[in-house]
Amino acid sequence: MVAAPLVLLALLAAPPPARPSSGDLLRNWCREGATDPQNPWALAHGLAFEGRAFRARDGRLAADVIVSDFLQRDPLHFEPFTSDDTPVEPHPYLMVKTLLLAGFSPSHVFRTPDGPVSLQALVNGLPRDFRASSALSSQGAWTLDALSHSLPHGATFTSGTRESVRLDAVMDEALALLEREQADLLAGMKAALPQVPKRKQGLYAHPCGGLHLVQAVLTHARHPAVRAAWGARLDTQVDLLFYRLGSESRQYDAALAATPPTQRLPVLVQMVKFYGHWLETLGRYRDETGWKPTPAQLQAVEHAGALLDGAVRRLDASGAWRTREALKASKDPLFLDLIGDTCHAARGWRDWRNHLGG
Repeated sequence: MVAAPLVLLALLAAPPPARPSSGDLLRNWCREGATDPQNPWALAHGLAFEGRAFRARDGRLAADVIVSDFLQRDPLHFEPFTSDDTPVEPHPYLMVKTLLLAGFSPSHVFRTPDGPVSLQALVNGLPRDFRASSALSSQGAWTLDALSHSLPHGATFTSGTRESVRLDAVMDEALALLEREQADLLAGMKAALPQVPKRKQGLYAHPCGGLHLVQAVLTHARHPAVRAAWGARLDTQVDLLFYRLGSESRQYDAALAATPPTQRLPVLVQMVKFYGHWLETLGRYRDETGWKPTPAQLQAVEHAGALLDGAVRRLDASGAWRTREALKASKDPLFLDLIGDTCHAARGWRDWRNHLGG
């Protein structure tokens, strides 16, 4: 007769189940949301997070689904969107960049209904389609990243217009573009302003706040000769990243405080987007160049992780992830942001997990 009360006491004394960490939430959201075999753009974001082993929910490797089901012929290319407006490659060469960074070698062969296709065959389109005006535009970051990773340092190639193009000259121009687009941020940093308002100016007119352009430029600095040539200009780009963390976090905090709780989803998604991309950008820079953060910079990384943690916790509590199918049905662009940005944030968290936990 006393067993039941003892069992009850034991249950009451047991610790509550551990909450999943923000790292776990982001991983689970990415793995759940990016596996749709009818959405190649989402699959590419899963690849960006988990690498070449990422699979669609039908069991096939995500990369095989992308190439087999969505590659077009004559010439080989991906359309920006499907007939129902599902994104495939809204940014030129997003897929080639993603496949290369996911760990596929150019010699890797994909099976398609029309026969085998090597990644090198897709890479070969880069010089064919190269136009400086496109590569050095707000949509060119993925092309620049793919170029830097598919060609050796010092390479020269012939463009589709039969011009001889030096890779290093293109990337020098990309650095100059980045500097121009961040002129107001640099001025704010030099003046020690607490923030530079975001008004869709300069880099803020680029997708994801221009952080893909930052990644494309910084990745080229993995070559020692490039680091030597760029010198202090490269250091300034890193300093600007840390300045942006303070500048933008203040603006997100203000936006969140000024927005009613029921209308905060766009702000929370933007916070996950920025903090996740920010961590991913510095993670790539560290891994690709051997950069080592100073103690103060590492403290800022940990602060960014805490800011991302807060945004993820609020996003989870809002129930937004559980209603994403309703967002999809209504063609709300937040549906795609939820998937893509959680994958980038999952990658950023993973890159710094030893300092962020989880």
